[in-house]
Amino acid sequence: MMLSASATRASSFKCSLLYPTSCSRTRMDTRPSTLRGCTSSRSSSLSPPREVHSADTGDTTISVQEWQGWGTTSPIPAMVTEIVEDLNVLDRNIDAQMSFGGIGGKLQGDFKIQEDKKHRAKYQALGDSEKKLQFFAARQIACRLLGSRGYLCQKCWLPLEDCMCSKVPSCSLLRGIRFWLYMHPKDFLRQNNTGKLLWQVFGVQAATLCLFGIAEHEEIMWNAFKFAGKDKVWCLYPNKNVPIKSVQDSFAQDSSTVQRGGNFHVDSTAQTNGDKTMNFVLIDGTWSNSSAMFRRLTERAKLVWEEDLPCISLATGASAMHKLRPQPSWDRTCTAAAGLGLLSELQLLPEFSSFGLDKQAEALEDALAVLLEALTARRLRMGRSITRRERHNRDIC
Repeated sequence: MMLSASATRASSFKCSLLYPTSCSRTRMDTRPSTLRGCTSSRSSSLSPPREVHSADTGDTTISVQEWQGWGTTSPIPAMVTEIVEDLNVLDRNIDAQMSFGGIGGKLQGDFKIQEDKKHRAKYQALGDSEKKLQFFAARQIACRLLGSRGYLCQKCWLPLEDCMCSKVPSCSLLRGIRFWLYMHPKDFLRQNNTGKLLWQVFGVQAATLCLFGIAEHEEIMWNAFKFAGKDKVWCLYPNKNVPIKSVQDSFAQDSSTVQRGGNFHVDSTAQTNGDKTMNFVLIDGTWSNSSAMFRRLTERAKLVWEEDLPCISLATGASAMHKLRPQPSWDRTCTAAAGLGLLSELQLLPEFSSFGLDKQAEALEDALAVLLEALTARRLRMGRSITRRERHNRDIC
């Protein structure tokens, strides 16, 4: 259940939140031993069988404009471009036509068979585990981009007939706070992904997408972290190996965050000035994938700073998306709910109470309600269940 008042939102649930992944009006090893067929973003529970042929969309190259339209400000990753080119070459050289469709939106038919053989061989030839991860991530993303073209709205990642963009509120995030959505490739363009809501509401500069395993994205994120300094980077993740601080413990009267006189300093350059920006990492992936994603973050942190990445725990409870998207337990929640929980808890601190973070959290909560409504309406229209399957009742608070 999602509550409207920020104070209530931050205090009504006593159990500790575990979170990744998800103002105006799947278990998949991150480094798999074998590669499965490429999948597009369509969830089997939300989309009917459908085919998209390359001939339907013309040129199958990806332009910078198209790439950035999906929610990123980065250049096109080199390996994504390479894989799209490989698909085009294969499409020209065999009789079978490249097509996507069916439940799950996978590559289909004879083209899929030939593509699987080619890319399995290429993957196995990569001896370095880092190169294998990068190849796996880029291949997932390339197939999702091509399979979603002309089908999903680039802004909200829903089928065009279910686009919710006109209902999503926009709101300026407090300058001096920046979210990083560290997203698994299998969550990229996923219809029920909630991390996308942060940049839909706050904009891509305030909530930046970083795709796991995409070297260019990870370098952009870590360059920002190095510029900011280790005392300005936190991860919202339940790391059991190091002490986890609450928002209260991390920020109340923190001299590194609060300026002289107990006032947080905000200016027009805050989200580009490393001396002032607070960077919060939200891991956006399934729970089975999140541990590998967090491990990659901590390994990089130790290389850069020789220390673990600081982790924050929240006191908020399960989000409204629990009705539609199963979580391992009721005390775990989606990415957007973790973001609004952080803003709500910061609002309760005297040092942050004058910055309207409750309004910013409310805008994100409204966007989450819009997404839930859109997904529910789609499932009802398709005759699918909207009831969450009960799991792990022993974990309910």
